[in-house]
Amino acid sequence: MITPPRQAAAPLWRRVLPHLLAVLFFLVLAAVYFSPILFDGKTLAQHDIVQFNGGAHEAAQFREQTGQEALWTNSMFSGMPTYLISTRFPGDLSVYLHQLFTLGLPAVVANLFLALVCGYALCVALGLSPLVSVVGAVSLAFTSYNLIILAAGHNTKSLALAYAPLVLAGLLVAFRRNKWLGTALFALGLAMNVRSNHLQITYYLLLLVLVFGVVELIFAAREKRLPDFFSRTALLAVAALLAVGVSFGRLYTTLEYSKYSIRGKSELKTPAPTAPGQAPTPAEDSEGSGLGKDYAFSYSYGIGETATLLIPNFYGGASQMKLSDNSETGKALAAAGVPPVQLSDYLAQMPTYWGDQPITSGPVYVGAVVFFLFVLGLMVADRRTRIWLLVGTLLSVLLAWGKNFETFNYLMFDYFPGYNKFRAVSMALTIAQLTMPLLAVLALARVLRGRPAVAPAATPGTHPSLAALAGKPTDDADTALLKKQVLRALAITAGLCALAFLAGLASDFAAPIDLQLQQQEGFPLAALRADRADLLRTDVFRSLFFVAAAGGVLWFFLQRKLSAGLAATLVGLLSLIDLWGVDKRYLNDANFQRETVAEQFVPSPADQQILQDKDLSYRVFNLQNPFNEANTSYFHKSIGGYHGAKLRRYQDLIERQISQNNLQVLNMLNTRYVIVPGQQGQPQQVQRNPGALGNAWFVSEVQKVQNPDQEISALTSLNPATTAVVDASKFPAVKPAYSAAGSSIALTKYTPNELTYRANAAQDGLVVFSEIYYEDGWNAYLDGKPVPHIRANYVLRALPVPAGTHTIEFKFEPSEYALGNTISLVSSVLLIVALLGALYYALRHRPEPHTVTDTLLA
Repeated sequence: MITPPRQAAAPLWRRVLPHLLAVLFFLVLAAVYFSPILFDGKTLAQHDIVQFNGGAHEAAQFREQTGQEALWTNSMFSGMPTYLISTRFPGDLSVYLHQLFTLGLPAVVANLFLALVCGYALCVALGLSPLVSVVGAVSLAFTSYNLIILAAGHNTKSLALAYAPLVLAGLLVAFRRNKWLGTALFALGLAMNVRSNHLQITYYLLLLVLVFGVVELIFAAREKRLPDFFSRTALLAVAALLAVGVSFGRLYTTLEYSKYSIRGKSELKTPAPTAPGQAPTPAEDSEGSGLGKDYAFSYSYGIGETATLLIPNFYGGASQMKLSDNSETGKALAAAGVPPVQLSDYLAQMPTYWGDQPITSGPVYVGAVVFFLFVLGLMVADRRTRIWLLVGTLLSVLLAWGKNFETFNYLMFDYFPGYNKFRAVSMALTIAQLTMPLLAVLALARVLRGRPAVAPAATPGTHPSLAALAGKPTDDADTALLKKQVLRALAITAGLCALAFLAGLASDFAAPIDLQLQQQEGFPLAALRADRADLLRTDVFRSLFFVAAAGGVLWFFLQRKLSAGLAATLVGLLSLIDLWGVDKRYLNDANFQRETVAEQFVPSPADQQILQDKDLSYRVFNLQNPFNEANTSYFHKSIGGYHGAKLRRYQDLIERQISQNNLQVLNMLNTRYVIVPGQQGQPQQVQRNPGALGNAWFVSEVQKVQNPDQEISALTSLNPATTAVVDASKFPAVKPAYSAAGSSIALTKYTPNELTYRANAAQDGLVVFSEIYYEDGWNAYLDGKPVPHIRANYVLRALPVPAGTHTIEFKFEPSEYALGNTISLVSSVLLIVALLGALYYALRHRPEPHTVTDTLLA
């Protein structure tokens, strides 16, 4: 038997050209969407980025002036590590890979471009054609949530989502094709995902990887492929360790910090005080490790709200949406006498959302075309693939329901490792926005896989060629089945739209915020609810149109009226138009501004007045939303700030003392200035606090307590100028009394990482410092020699000082940073070597031929 010669591989340029054209197309898409940035010189107004720049300003200034990292900042919450604010790790070389992948584009443009490229890489890794891969990339990248989070300024979350398809690409290639190339791709994808520094997205992604692994294990056991399964799993485990190693510095410091943050275990046993009429927080919520249930599940997706995957405005869209002058609300307001000049502004932020979430920037919408193809994929994709993608989607939805499905989610919260460290569980729908477009594009590829027509049978006495001319080709069994499946998927998706319409007829469209609106005299609440109903109905018919159009394209293809290339192009265009239109509701020209980040931080007259004080260090308390803004942190060392992972003890201090207006606590934090909001449009006022105790002071008495609850409770009646509260169970050696007469201390040098004091002690004494105690990194030195220091007043540092004149230094020297940076450097080098090896292998070896089973259509 003679083996036919193997067909020669296509030249490299011919293989690469379609991919280069795809990348160019993605670059054009990203440039067009963000044209105000690239062509008009505008910036995207991102609330969280503004707050980030405020909180990171001190660290950024220190880096610019010294070339060193400020691992601590006093600009927020009286002091905290910068690990989750603005810390760079020189050993992490993946930053150069990120710069290469994003072509130096501005941040938000780069995020969208990267999401398209990584989505394309996933589809190509599945063995799909470049054209179908482009359709898949568009469907993955333009999911509404991706653009909504960019508008809000969640850039790290966006980056983590952009790299997620690359992780899945490596996973699938490793298990279904080449384990070595797949392992390298998995290591790259996971390394870049982790370095994006949004661990909640990484956590959800790894849940999806776990689902894939369980399904793959079951099928491997049935097919007696367990040795091969475990060998590939072992390779991926090594790749995961390498990926984690690249960001080890960031992860290690974050892990250590989490013990002391609100994500860690509380030391208090008693519940925090609450507002009058509000139920107290159960004590057990304070005892666990991680967030409290109420806080973690406060942003839970409604069960009915899941319909937004298909109908974007099923629950009214975002918390505030723009309504037209011709809306029912607009007509009612005009009839009530609102001037036309004011009407448009008034209608720009209408509370159209009527779901149960406290606030939302918009729905998670995967697209009507994608939803239809996803349903089709459940019928046409191979069993192994559709099972893990369906299970991943269902898990995503169940997790997002949060407190609305307590039976499942409270079990996850209490027992599943790491799950109680994260809040805003509605974010779990990011799993679905990966699985649904992925199964959708696999369904599209399965339908477009050509099948030869069967010629009409010749009747007796008729030449076969004449029969072929006289009749139409008949469908083969596969095409006939595909037609039935397309019609079935079309009917199911259209039926869901019809159910959404009927649900709208039975709804009253009342929202929790309506109770407040009712108190506004003359507000047209009935008209607003009518507009909410109209938003739902309009989007039902909108989704029906896109579903019918996509189904029609596939039907005409199966009828041999369209070529595969044209059908793919039309479906991709429909998906792009569908998603683009919804995305523009939440990120459009109105989100861009000519004001730069620097111009957003112009000191107010109050700031300018305070900045006249040139003392080395003092704190400022802005009474206007103090613990949810970082603008003050840009100019001053703030009592407040904006961060999702404050120190746990400082949060306790806020809840139990500062919020109870304990002025003595503000005094011990060296709060020299208070910014008071102006009344009736007047500018802010600055009040100097004469009771501020300064940077450090000697005390004469120690009040010993035996546990954290007694420690924080003692602050209620404490005079911190003369007395320090010390937990004797942690620091038993401290004496009960000292003599402070004739002693003094002053701050002589300040940097974020190092504080120097000059102390004159008339006799042995105890000094309390108005600096936050953080045992994992702050070291005390007395005349150049290390000495132990203690915690006082629940959150501050204290140090016994012998009689005499001394130099006292506090240096922030966390060992985790140095060790983590070294491991990051070694892992980065190993990753780059592995990637170069994989690239050499890919270029030297001809691509594996694809058969129906080779292709990961599954």
